[in-house]
Amino acid sequence: MRRELEFLKELNSAQLEVVKSVEGPLLVIAGAGSGKTRTLTCRMAYLVAQGVSPQKILLLTFTRKAAREMVERAGSLLKIDCSRIMGGTFHSVSQYMLRFYGHLIGYPANFTILDRSDAEDLLHLLRNSLGLAEKKKRFPRKNTLATIHSKLINQKKSLEEVLSKEYPQFLDYFEEIERLFIEYRNYKKEHYLMDYDDLLLNWLEVLKNFPQVREEVGQRFEFLMVDEYQDTNSLQGEIIKYMAERHQNVMVVGDDSQSIYGFRGADYRNIFEFPKIFKNTKIIKLEENYRSTQPILDLANAVISNARIKYTKVLYTKKKEGEKPIVFYARDEAESSKFVADRILELTEKGIKLSQIAVLFRSAFHSFDLEVELAKRDIPFVKFGGMKLLESAHVKDFLSILKISTNPLDFLSWNRVLLLLEGIGPRTAEKIINKLKGSTQLLFDPSTIISQFSSLKELQKFALLLKELQKQGEKTLFEKLSAIWEFYEPIFQRVYYEDYHRREKDIEGLIALSQKYESAEEFLADLALEPVETDEVEKKFDKEEYLTLSTVHSAKGLEWHTVFVISLVDGRFPSSYSINNEEELEEERRLFYVAITRARERLYLIVPTTVYVPGEGKVLAKPSRFLKEIPPSLMKVYSEEKKESPSIKEGAKETQAEFKPGDLVKHPHFGEGEVIEVLDSEKIKVFFPRKGPTILHLKYTHLEKLM
Repeated sequence: MRRELEFLKELNSAQLEVVKSVEGPLLVIAGAGSGKTRTLTCRMAYLVAQGVSPQKILLLTFTRKAAREMVERAGSLLKIDCSRIMGGTFHSVSQYMLRFYGHLIGYPANFTILDRSDAEDLLHLLRNSLGLAEKKKRFPRKNTLATIHSKLINQKKSLEEVLSKEYPQFLDYFEEIERLFIEYRNYKKEHYLMDYDDLLLNWLEVLKNFPQVREEVGQRFEFLMVDEYQDTNSLQGEIIKYMAERHQNVMVVGDDSQSIYGFRGADYRNIFEFPKIFKNTKIIKLEENYRSTQPILDLANAVISNARIKYTKVLYTKKKEGEKPIVFYARDEAESSKFVADRILELTEKGIKLSQIAVLFRSAFHSFDLEVELAKRDIPFVKFGGMKLLESAHVKDFLSILKISTNPLDFLSWNRVLLLLEGIGPRTAEKIINKLKGSTQLLFDPSTIISQFSSLKELQKFALLLKELQKQGEKTLFEKLSAIWEFYEPIFQRVYYEDYHRREKDIEGLIALSQKYESAEEFLADLALEPVETDEVEKKFDKEEYLTLSTVHSAKGLEWHTVFVISLVDGRFPSSYSINNEEELEEERRLFYVAITRARERLYLIVPTTVYVPGEGKVLAKPSRFLKEIPPSLMKVYSEEKKESPSIKEGAKETQAEFKPGDLVKHPHFGEGEVIEVLDSEKIKVFFPRKGPTILHLKYTHLEKLM
C-alpha cells in the first residue's frame, strides 16, 4: 500500500488535506493554476486505495474528455484499471439515469435527444403550424426562441422577466411566445423527445419526486466529486443536493474568481450556497500556483481583490522571478496589431514556438484587424470558434435516418428525411407524417405505412431500408450506418453536388466512430452531448506551428508561455452591455482575471487610444476601468526610442493653425489625447485618458499630431 501511495508525496499540504478528506461535504476553492486536476485525480486514486469500489464513485465534469482523462490517470497512479468509475458531464449522466428512471415521468428508455439545431427546427415547425410566422413579421426567429426558452430553464426566470430584461422588442408577443413554448413542451413529451435542458430538468424532477430513487442513487454512488463547480447552474446545484442527500459525501471543486458563464445560466452563487446546503462543510483553499510567475500573479491578485463577493485567496508561486506585465498604449488598432505581430516575431526568434503564444480578446470581432496584419506577415494562426460537425446539414440528414429507426415517433427527423426524397415537397411530407401519426402500427412497423405511397420510388427504397434496420439484434451499429450510407449516398451527391467530396469525409468519420458503440441510442446520445468537432483544425495543428487567437471564454483552462490581451478599453473589455449592470460588470472582472492567469512567463496588455466606431469613424477610447484599478507599480508601460516626429515649438500663428479642438495628439509621457481647447498662442488644453484634462505650454512640449 505504501508503494501504491507514492503519488501523495508530490502534493503540497493543502492538496494532501483535500485528498485525505474522505467523509462528509468538502468545498475546495482552487485558484487558477493550483493543480486542481492533479488533486481530483489523486483523490479518486486514494479512495480506491482505501477500499472504495470504483463503481461507487461518480465524477462530474464539464467535458467527457476531462472526466475520461482523470479516470485514466487515477488508474495509472495505482497501476490498476479504474474505468468502472463513472465520469461524465451533468447532461450525459442525466441522460444515462433517465434511461433507467425516465419511465417514472412518462419517458421510455429510447427517448430521442434534440441537439440545439433540432430544437430550433422544432420551434420553427410549431411556429408555422400556429400561424405565428405569417402574421408577425418581427416575431422572433427560431434561434432566438430557442435561446429565450433555454434561459427560462437555466436561469429559473419567468418569460416576462427574460423578455423585459433582454428582449423588450418582443414583449408585445408575450402571449404568442408563451403559447408556442407550451406547445413545444407538450410536443416533446408526446413524442419522447428531450432537448439539452430537459435532460437536467427531467432528472431533477425524478430526484425531487421519488425518494426511493434518491435512496438508490445514494447507494449506487457513495462518493460524488464535481469539477468546475463555479460554472454550474441552479438546476445542477439542486441535482447535486439530491444525489448526495443519503450520505453527504460530496466534494466540489471550483474558483469563484473564474465564474464567467453567466450568459449560459451558470450561477456563481452556487459555490457560496454550498456550505449552507451541506452543513458542516469543510473548506480548503488551493493557493499555490504552478503556472505563472509571481509578477503575473500579483497583477491577477490585484484585479480580483476588487471583486464585490469572493472567497478571499492570494495566489503565490515559487517562481518569484519574471518580467512585470507590459502595458502598451497604441495609437489605434492598426498600431496595436503591428505591435503584437512585431513582438510575436521577436519571441519566435528567441526560440518561443508559435503554439506557446496566444492573443486573447473579449469578443471575436476585436481580432479582425490583427488577423489582416498576421496574414500580411505570413504568421499562421487558428482562431477558436466555428461550426461543430453536427451543425452540418449533411450530417444531420444522415443521422436523422438512424434516429427514425431508433424512435419512429421522432417526426422532426421524419420531416427532414422526407424532404430529401425525390417527388416529396412540404405538402406531401405533411400528408405522410399525418398518416404516420394516425397509425397504431408506427412503433412496430413504419415501413408498412409509407409503402402505401407506391408511386414515390425513393420513398419505397426508404421503406425497405427501415424494414432492414428494424431487424433486432441482426446488425451491428456499424452495419446499420453502412446500410444507411448506401441508401443516402446518391441523395447526398444530388443535394451537395458542389462540395460532395469534402463533406463525404465527415460521414466516413462517423461510420468509423460507430464501431466503438454497441447501441444506436448510446451513439446518438454521445454525439448530441459531446459534439465532435470538424477535424480540419486538428489537421492544421499536426502539420505546422500556429498562433492561437481566442476569446477569453474559449481559452479557459488553457495556458501559454506568452499571452497578449487586446482591446482593453471601456466598451470592449468590459463590454458595453455590462457597464451599467453591477453583476455583469463583476463577471467581466472575473473574465479579465481568467485572461491574465492564462500566461506563464509573459503578459502584454494592449490599449488602443482610438477605436473605430461604425458611423462615427475613429473616436477616443478610455482605457479599461480594470487597468485603472491596478497599482502602477505592478505594470511596466512599454516605450520605444522616439522616432523623428514634428516638434511643436513654433510661433503663435503657426501654433494656432497647427492645432484645433478635436485633433488627436501624442505626448512623450502622457500618451495619446485629444485637443479640447486652444487657450492662446502658446497654450492648449488636451484630454489624456491616462491623466485627464491637461494644459500644455507648446514652447516646452514635444507633441506629435496623429490625425
